[in-house]
Amino acid sequence: TGVCFGSKKLARGRLTQKSYHAHPERWQKDWAAARYGKMTISGRKDAKSGNFVFHYHPETHTLTFKAIDQCVISLSDVVFPYGQDHVNRAIQTQMNLKDKKKYGKPIAWSHEDHGDYYIVKCLIDVPATPYLNTSTSTGMIGVDLNVNHLAVANVNDIGQCVDAFTLQFNLEGKTSGQATKIIEAEVIALVDYAVKHHKPLAIERLDTTRSKVSRPYGHKKGNRRMSQFAYQKMILAIKSRAEKMGVAVYVVNPAYTSQIVKMKYMKRLGVSIHMAAAYVIARRAMGFKEILPPMLYSLVPEQKQGLHHWAQWAYMMRTLSFVRTHAFYQTERFDQSKLCSWDTLFPQHALTDVEKIGLRRLESRKTYA
Repeated sequence: TGVCFGSKKLARGRLTQKSYHAHPERWQKDWAAARYGKMTISGRKDAKSGNFVFHYHPETHTLTFKAIDQCVISLSDVVFPYGQDHVNRAIQTQMNLKDKKKYGKPIAWSHEDHGDYYIVKCLIDVPATPYLNTSTSTGMIGVDLNVNHLAVANVNDIGQCVDAFTLQFNLEGKTSGQATKIIEAEVIALVDYAVKHHKPLAIERLDTTRSKVSRPYGHKKGNRRMSQFAYQKMILAIKSRAEKMGVAVYVVNPAYTSQIVKMKYMKRLGVSIHMAAAYVIARRAMGFKEILPPMLYSLVPEQKQGLHHWAQWAYMMRTLSFVRTHAFYQTERFDQSKLCSWDTLFPQHALTDVEKIGLRRLESRKTYA
């Protein structure tokens, strides 16, 4: 056995790809690009500018570094679209320090060769924002995480929804790096919205164990999309950006969120199930309790009517699991008269034959209080 720097794919391609067999020099070129295309040099806190190899000049935006052959290479117009002030401050502070061994900060640099262009990255420690907005006195921004969008709900101080929208993205066919950039772009827009309205964020605590996400859908395409959807990557991006911008992030238990929004808020607010879920997440983070609507109590068995409201929602979720989400937009639960049967919960034209049969079975075995 041996070691081939570059990647496993490139090592196997040398033996399996016809293009490499016909042109061995092409493999050598690709190998050199993969082997030497990226370079990251860690910083040293006792170095003059935080790094013994790379030296950045904030006044001229020039980056110089010494190659293996001791040749000094200079890159001009090295400007960072994001964080230029942080880089300048870190360099100037490091250069002005007298006792660098005690108070110095290492500054790392990364250099990537992409053929037609280079990417230069500066890695520094940015102190956290001293002020963190944790107050819910003006409301909360709720967020529901999904495979292709972020559903957002803006809630005021008394728990009313004042705005709801989605931040769309597409991770289909994207690499891990591309997906990260796409997610980060939407997260920046989300946190900027929270900063603008002076409200903290609320997200759900998701179970990402293999048993929960390995086969959530019944077809390969759905499972593939779910495998691409990195819950933890999105949550970490939100927390990281929020901390940087001084926005607190509340994490709540999402128990029975779907059933609550189906039966209480989807039709009332006229929004999608995901936007309504974001609304419920924000309300839960603010301490509001989502009790069962009074007109639905007659549908709950007598032995469960005195239990915690989550137990009642659990019953409703299990009982109505066969009903399509679309049917809940046409529920007639807002009539003034108290509901007393499952048949009056949905209009008959909104149900399929299977759903009608299921509701009739529920009615036949219902226990009246």
